[in-house]
Amino acid sequence: MNETILEVKNLHVSFKTYAGISHAVRGVDFDLKKGETLAIVGESGCGKTVTSKAIMGLLPKQNTMIDKKNGAQILFHGEDLLGYSEKKMTEIRGSKISMIFQDPMTSLNPTMKIGDQIAESILIHNKVSKEQAHKEALEMLELVKIPNAPQRMKQYPFEFSGGMRQRAMIAMALACKPEILIADEPTTALDVTIQAQIMDLIGSLQKELNMAVILVTHDLGVVASVADKIQVMYAGKIVERGNVDEIFYRSTHPYTRALLNSVPKIHTNNKETLYSLKGTPPDLIHPPEGCSFAPRCEYGMKICRLKYPRETVFSDSQTCACWLHHPKADTKGLPETMIRGGR
Repeated sequence: MNETILEVKNLHVSFKTYAGISHAVRGVDFDLKKGETLAIVGESGCGKTVTSKAIMGLLPKQNTMIDKKNGAQILFHGEDLLGYSEKKMTEIRGSKISMIFQDPMTSLNPTMKIGDQIAESILIHNKVSKEQAHKEALEMLELVKIPNAPQRMKQYPFEFSGGMRQRAMIAMALACKPEILIADEPTTALDVTIQAQIMDLIGSLQKELNMAVILVTHDLGVVASVADKIQVMYAGKIVERGNVDEIFYRSTHPYTRALLNSVPKIHTNNKETLYSLKGTPPDLIHPPEGCSFAPRCEYGMKICRLKYPRETVFSDSQTCACWLHHPKADTKGLPETMIRGGR
């Protein structure tokens, strides 16, 4: 658990668009230890999936720019993946680092049988016969608890339900027993019962294979019981990071608190309207000089729009980038849990 297997340092990712250059990821840093679960949460468009695809080397090369001049690095066991050739990344992708994509219906090949798709992944990375690859594919389908797996091997994606397609995607991602699994919105469009089953399945397979997991989601309710640490992204930056208790019970950034307030409370007795965060994220073709959340923040100050805040350190695991924690900030009207001394 103490061995760091992945380090992302000062990652900047931009895209060339017809309207200009969009700065999708702006200086992201984090590390991942063996067997650990890191959750990256935030609204759609905040840079979560772009960060994940940058790690996998899956961003379109014709219009993507990763700024290496600022020291951007993606270190896997100390080696920078950004310097790898496509051939070398193909060897890593699927075997060492694997990904469950957001929509299994569009990610699975509709013209290939499920068993053939899983076996193909095994054949690419392992020197085994087709017969052995199909045998291992069958074992993976059984591992992810798909009923009547031998029959399901011969079926096409359209013959599977949404939850079963997601299980097939998990089987494909884990076929070569990777060290890191990136799960990009693995429960999107699934009902809550199936969501719980998928998350339980990922958790049990993580323990069985002793792999690290990066869970990408906009739903804080999904990460509460599975994550070891959480980082909150907004407009391409990490605005707060901490462990589960710190983020859920001692969050210090207004954006994190807005996300938490948006989650329905099952034990509430009142009939108040569910909280909704007003406004929209900024245009990252012209990113703001100051805090990107300032126009939507109810506690915003003049300095927030002029200069981006430094990170305030609250503990060994929790940091927050917000001017409200500056010694000279006016904390009148702030919730008590947000008024905490940094170090």
